[in-house]
Amino acid sequence: MASSSSTYKWLVTISVMIPTLVEVLDSSVANVALRYIQGSLAASQSQSTWVLTSYLMANAIVIPMSAWLAGFMGRKRYLLISLTVFVAASMLCGMAQTLPQLILFRLIQGAGGGGLQSMSQAILLESFPAKQRGLAMSIFGMGVVLGPVIGPVLGGWITDQYSWRWIFYINLPLGILGLVMLSLFVKEDARQAVVDKFDALGLMFLVLGIGSLQIVLDKGQEAGWFNSWMIIILSTVAVVSLIALVIWELSTAYPLLKLSVFRDRNFGLGNIIIFLGYFSAFGAIVLLPMYVQTFLGYNAFLAGLVLGPGGLIMLVFLPMAGKLSARLDTRILLAFGLMVLAYASYRMRLFDLSIDFMTAVDSRIIQSIGMSFFFVPLATLTFLNIDTTNMNSATAFFNLIKNLGGSFGTSFVSTMLARREDFHQSRLSEHLTPYDMNCKEAMNSLQNYFATHSSVISPDSDAMSAMYRHLQEQASYMSYIDIFQCFTIFFLLLVPCVVVMRGKPNNP
Repeated sequence: MASSSSTYKWLVTISVMIPTLVEVLDSSVANVALRYIQGSLAASQSQSTWVLTSYLMANAIVIPMSAWLAGFMGRKRYLLISLTVFVAASMLCGMAQTLPQLILFRLIQGAGGGGLQSMSQAILLESFPAKQRGLAMSIFGMGVVLGPVIGPVLGGWITDQYSWRWIFYINLPLGILGLVMLSLFVKEDARQAVVDKFDALGLMFLVLGIGSLQIVLDKGQEAGWFNSWMIIILSTVAVVSLIALVIWELSTAYPLLKLSVFRDRNFGLGNIIIFLGYFSAFGAIVLLPMYVQTFLGYNAFLAGLVLGPGGLIMLVFLPMAGKLSARLDTRILLAFGLMVLAYASYRMRLFDLSIDFMTAVDSRIIQSIGMSFFFVPLATLTFLNIDTTNMNSATAFFNLIKNLGGSFGTSFVSTMLARREDFHQSRLSEHLTPYDMNCKEAMNSLQNYFATHSSVISPDSDAMSAMYRHLQEQASYMSYIDIFQCFTIFFLLLVPCVVVMRGKPNNP
């Protein structure tokens, strides 16, 4: 697959970056348009969220299957078919007239998108020699990391200026360009056209396990987690199915998933780090715009501007991280990235209710620098000892674990916000008593204010209401700070894992 031609490498890079960018963008671009979709298709809020859930569920199921599918069809052919399905489903999504139609087309779109990232990554890794894989991953990382940042801003602008349907239609010109470039510049690897017998039982366990898990993650907080029988049943199905999947795949002669790749130390540790790293980083990306909108009164556009400069910073630092990976011990770069991410989360943990715009932007910029030195060195180390025959399986697992980390992180944020707010509200309420001197002084001050500045008959009632609103705001603020602190700790705990990873390929 590899070629000595520098021009060929870069043509392949551009070719595989297009489907990667399109897929990553589309996984997040619909989030901001849900309210418009809900109104246009006469759906409730809970019904409209299936537009997101259906895509993620199909995507998560197909990703681990993509290695077998690439072997069955040939990697280039599979990538072309996946992109064709994705583009056609995007057009159908834009044309959907009812919510069930849109959910069906999003399922098809998610199935088409499932192989785009992992196959693009596999082709890119094999197109560059081992010493330049850091550079290859820095380019790939631009699509993977920038997508969740650009997607919501782009989706919001398109929806405001045109229609929610255009967030799907924009995939057509990009997708067609990707199909043309893949056809012209990506070569099929004959070694990938060999495939084992189809593992139907493994597929059944995979669909049940990943599908149930994705629904639990997306609907858990809304349903009250384990207070809901639906969540209990789906969680049980997910756990039993995934355990059965692992046992079956290790025992069958023709596994759908090649779990043997996890025997490599770097690959196993790399998947742990990408899961917890994306869990924390993606969680923080979700949390930061929520913080500035909740406490600083920013609208969606201003919240997007807080994230935007970080995306531009990554355009500079991702290639830098790629070049340094070829010169320095990659483990040092990864440890540095984790420490920077921990520092960024710690800065956010120090936020108060009067921070200015630049304080929020600065923290996001620091986080973006950390992400640049996190993704590139980690991908380089993770695939260091993976040979050509296992590359499809390895990239499929890596992307599945990364996506699950982001899903778990998002669920963690929504759950912890609610639970920590209840906890802090309960603790703060203990001081809301006339026997607490600080509370008594604050109440007297508020009563005097409303007595002189309000026309109401009872300033006491307004004072108590104002005090309780302030208590709720403080409880909500403290819940955000708690989560930022958790992310700081998670990043620091990952640093020792880097030390255990090998910095050079194993000797054959």
